[in-house]
Amino acid sequence: MIDVQEAGLERHVTREGSSRWTVRAKREITYDVIVSRQLFSVGNPTLATMGDVPAALPGSRRFVVIDAAIDKLYGVEIRRYFQYHDVTPIYHVLEAHEVVKNWKSVETVINAMATAGIDRRREPVIGIGGGTLLDIVGFAASIYRRNTPYIRIPTTLIGIVDAGIGIKTGVNFGLGKNRIGTYAAPVVSYLDQSFLCTLDRRHVANGIAEILKMALIRSADLMSLLERHGKAVLNADLGRTDQTLTVETNKIITMAVQLMLKELQPNLWEANLERCVDYGHTFSPTIEMRALPELLHGEAVNIDMALSSVISFNRGLMSRLDLDRIFNVMRGFELPTWNSLLEKPKVLNEALTDTLRHRGGKQRIPLPVGIGEYTFINDLTEDELASSVAQLKVISNTSESESTGLRPWQKTQG
Repeated sequence: MIDVQEAGLERHVTREGSSRWTVRAKREITYDVIVSRQLFSVGNPTLATMGDVPAALPGSRRFVVIDAAIDKLYGVEIRRYFQYHDVTPIYHVLEAHEVVKNWKSVETVINAMATAGIDRRREPVIGIGGGTLLDIVGFAASIYRRNTPYIRIPTTLIGIVDAGIGIKTGVNFGLGKNRIGTYAAPVVSYLDQSFLCTLDRRHVANGIAEILKMALIRSADLMSLLERHGKAVLNADLGRTDQTLTVETNKIITMAVQLMLKELQPNLWEANLERCVDYGHTFSPTIEMRALPELLHGEAVNIDMALSSVISFNRGLMSRLDLDRIFNVMRGFELPTWNSLLEKPKVLNEALTDTLRHRGGKQRIPLPVGIGEYTFINDLTEDELASSVAQLKVISNTSESESTGLRPWQKTQG
């Protein structure tokens, strides 16, 4: 029976006279995702004055972790910015890519934070780099003194539309993709598209893969935009395009961010294991980790999406025309749709086993229904998977000029 009951606290007394307390508490989180171009222009006060932490007032300190590649490109500009605003930064330059996305990198950041003696109440950590760096910094901040506030500044397209706007942090452990990590919201994520002007073509395509993911499961309109303007985005210097293209580029990125946040917000801690944003993430974690450093994250996701689309087509969930559209867009973005690891049944079966393990004992595989909608399946068999892989190999070896109309592999389909 309940002996004492207060707000959020109950004391129960059993028949034997022993006690049991039940504690209930909720913690609401709020974080901002803010678009701000030329964030490190000295005339832009955004970074120095905003956020749910003390502003960077004259004489204050900031612990700043910068991706080594970004430091070479923007280091002078970043340092000039903090100097102009009379902020004392402690810089930690970190090599950050998938091969070193592990606990050792997290530990180097924590060591640097401890050496700097940062005040977690007044000196937030700032991470500047791609998705890998933001994951490392977010994880380190979340466990240093049980949650140190941090700010995300993604510098890649995949960081802007995916890795930089959620609350998950994580690094790889062994062959497990993002196997250790936390849910830790940043104070704010600043999205500055001006960083994209120094992205190479492959990394632009890498980010477009995550945009394509949202189009295929959530928005036929976004898919149409990618078909009309995506190739121009890939070909252009994103930071210095003509006005018309800039408008379309902004529209594509804004739609992708809005769609992603709309999916993440109701399920930030992933209590609901049926997540449509897991599309492209059933087989890709296993493939990506075994292919390192061959594949970028978005490239592995694209291969997964290609395979999942074939499965969807074979189940009658999409038309041949839709399937052709998907592969034509993937080819247009120069994204891979095939990897030799797909021919190793052990690898894919291991991926399915891992999927069952972290999706509560069910496959919960999201598949596109046409373009812009989705469903979940729980009954994918090894035979169906092997058949779809064989079909994918034929499609991937078919040139774009042959990809419209009825292809030989389709003639065997009902």
